[in-house]
Amino acid sequence: MFLVRSLFRMSGHTPSLMRLEQKAAEADQIIEYLKQQVQLLKEKAIVQATVKEEKKLMVENAKLKKDIDELKNQLLEIEKRRGVKDVAMPSAEPSIQCVSKPTASEPPAPAAPSAPAPATKTPPAKNNDDTKKMKAEKKGEKKEKKAAAPPQEEAKVDVSRLDLRVGRIISAEKHPDADSLYVEQVDVGEASPRTVVSGLVKHIPLEQMQNRMAVLLCNLKHAKMRGVLSQAMVMCASSPEKVEILDPPSGAVAGDRITFQGFPGEPDKELNPKKKVWEQVQPDLRTDDQCVATYKGAAFEVAGKGVCKAQTMSNSGIK
Repeated sequence: MFLVRSLFRMSGHTPSLMRLEQKAAEADQIIEYLKQQVQLLKEKAIVQATVKEEKKLMVENAKLKKDIDELKNQLLEIEKRRGVKDVAMPSAEPSIQCVSKPTASEPPAPAAPSAPAPATKTPPAKNNDDTKKMKAEKKGEKKEKKAAAPPQEEAKVDVSRLDLRVGRIISAEKHPDADSLYVEQVDVGEASPRTVVSGLVKHIPLEQMQNRMAVLLCNLKHAKMRGVLSQAMVMCASSPEKVEILDPPSGAVAGDRITFQGFPGEPDKELNPKKKVWEQVQPDLRTDDQCVATYKGAAFEVAGKGVCKAQTMSNSGIK
């Protein structure tokens, strides 16, 4: 490239040189874009392989569960059959007692009950023990199922619970009562703009806050910040020294949903502060070495339009 530029300078063909430099710059941009697409395809392939393996395991687990249920039903049927036989035996004993009583109406009568008494009482005792064991086992199974429920709920805490959308900052001004805060009006695809308070004064000039695209977290509980109610949060790549607002892909419009490969699901209407969903998800939000915003390696993506990125901050936290 240097040799070509030198030859053109020597020959004095300045317009041709400018066109060549422009073409070279465009080629660099195309190469960079292709690199990003290749990386995304690799990540998607990994996620798809993982999802396929999960589905296979789910099918196997369902089959095992069905086999276990069938074995349980067989066991219960056997127990019922045993119970019917045990109960039938004492029912015949009273007829013997009825026959024996007319033959002896005086004190010898107690001798007659004394013999059959063990036979009549012993079988029911077995039945009671078996019944108690079965009830205890069923109660134990119910308790285990209830105990297993909380971990499943915890497993659902991932980025799909966050309502992340593309937004357009219509206007921004300094907070009247706080030197470090901006108050912005942001279009997130709703009937009217949302008011958002952001602590970005020290990091981003006011003129760069006007009429720009951004990524907004829209289902945090609304909170007052120095007297102004904030209804969303601007997502930024962040370090102790620097902060950059995440840029949506070219062509994205206000209200577009941010999605993540491998993390399907609908966001909460409003995140419950007591459940700490945001606090659990946030540590896994980072930019990668290409400045692409990710959650556990899955890119912030607008379907059909591309990924969200920081301008220069790679391998940085997002909040």
